[in-house]
Amino acid sequence: MKIGFIGLGIMGTPMAAHLAAAEHTVRGYDVVPEAVDKLVAAGGSAAKSVADAVDGAEVVITMLPNHPQVEQVVLGEGGVLESAKPGALLVDMSTIRPETSIEVAKVAAEKDIRVLDAPVSGGEAGAKQASLSIMVGGEDWDFAAAKPLLEAMGKTIVHVGPHGAGQVVKAANQLVVGGIYALVGEAIVLMEGCGVDAGTGLDVLAGGLAANRILDLKRESMVARRFEPGFRIDLHHKDMGIAMAAARQADVSLPMTGLVTQLVAAARAMGHGSLDHSALLKVTEQLSGRA
Repeated sequence: MKIGFIGLGIMGTPMAAHLAAAEHTVRGYDVVPEAVDKLVAAGGSAAKSVADAVDGAEVVITMLPNHPQVEQVVLGEGGVLESAKPGALLVDMSTIRPETSIEVAKVAAEKDIRVLDAPVSGGEAGAKQASLSIMVGGEDWDFAAAKPLLEAMGKTIVHVGPHGAGQVVKAANQLVVGGIYALVGEAIVLMEGCGVDAGTGLDVLAGGLAANRILDLKRESMVARRFEPGFRIDLHHKDMGIAMAAARQADVSLPMTGLVTQLVAAARAMGHGSLDHSALLKVTEQLSGRA
């Protein structure tokens, strides 16, 4: 298929590269020229603008940081909806507010452009390994059309409901991930504070009922205090805000989510926004006087 891909960050670039490797024609655009160069090296081609990337595309994929960028790229002058041909399918894989996804789908329908919200989980590693979990909101037939493309980028691909539902599930994902990181960090501080080797202790936890993907993937780097970003604190801060806003809109109480939101905000305020979200450990250390 002919695909326009907009947003070639640390996740977008490998995702677009997987599509090119699957023999789709991928034309990519990003505000950072070096990111476009990486896609070209992986078999894609370079676009000079959003409109250039979208021109003639059957499918447009966006992978952007937040809702202002999605609104600008999709709804703005020279954007996706202005440039895409009627009948094209827009798959927004950004993590944004559900209400933005719903509004984009509404405006797009007026232009005969189909839309899916399809945020992802798995971080940079999942993007590179094409093992992302992809939660999709939109119409059944549009999901069926997009699924072969999504299968080139992920392993768990589920249609979770109507427009905006993908973003709600992603918010739920992020509150769980944030909570687990916070608790693993506390477990490390507890064990070290009691004179127990945290690496050995986490090996035991990873084999019992406390087992989880974060222990599988990040326990060694957390104990070693290596926080190179696979997914930055800054982005998780944004995502926790989405979760809290969704809770307010749904009129439900999420007390643990509120606490984790504050811990993530504290990490950001401490200057750790550019670090991996496993750096929540540093907040617990600071609170315990062990920084």
